[in-house]
Amino acid sequence: MEEAALIDKLMLFGLTRQEASIYLCLAANRELSGYEVSKITGISRSNVYNALASLVEEGAAYLIEGSTNKYTSVEVEEFCQNKIRYLQQAKDELVQTMPQIGNNCEGYITISSHKHIMDRIHFMLAHVKYRVYISMPVEFLEKCREDINRLIESDKKVVLLVSESVEFPGAIIYITDKKEPQIRLIVDSEYVLTGDMTGSASDSCLYCGQKNFVNVFKESLKNEIKLIELTRGEI
Repeated sequence: MEEAALIDKLMLFGLTRQEASIYLCLAANRELSGYEVSKITGISRSNVYNALASLVEEGAAYLIEGSTNKYTSVEVEEFCQNKIRYLQQAKDELVQTMPQIGNNCEGYITISSHKHIMDRIHFMLAHVKYRVYISMPVEFLEKCREDINRLIESDKKVVLLVSESVEFPGAIIYITDKKEPQIRLIVDSEYVLTGDMTGSASDSCLYCGQKNFVNVFKESLKNEIKLIELTRGEI
């Protein structure tokens, strides 16, 4: 992975771009003084020392005291795992204490960009209680394999409508003639996500928990399944 990509990934764990660059420098050079980091990275010494202090505070680096203080990076797995644990604890506290106005989404919400659509899909699949119907391009279905397998293992009903053969043991799979790059997802007959799914930032989906809309959408999907059963059957 290129350095720029590594820096972008590290920034997801709370580091600034400059801190991430210095963290990579420490990881590649074992033990360095602030002066040495400045010389290698080209970052001014004052900025380096400020960043090193932040890295130590963030749990990404250790200070090695001596006649000349030096720094070394915390192993990336340990640093990332600690961050994930802290975030999980913070999430649990927020879920328990944030004011809530109800879970049902009665309106029609537009979700834009492939990244945000995938985030919503993962969230919806993580909260399936009984059953889920999924129709989406296989390349994106594969990105949900872990979620789907978890649902199957917990005895949730999983129905997949795909345009080509896939292997998801325990799921009910129908091969459909529809090859449009679209997502159709129904969770527990309560929530629907539908729209374009090409993998680009211009993708746009509609998310809704409005009962009448969900029922109409569900009936449409059921009719499609019945047609498939009459013509080809299920896998």
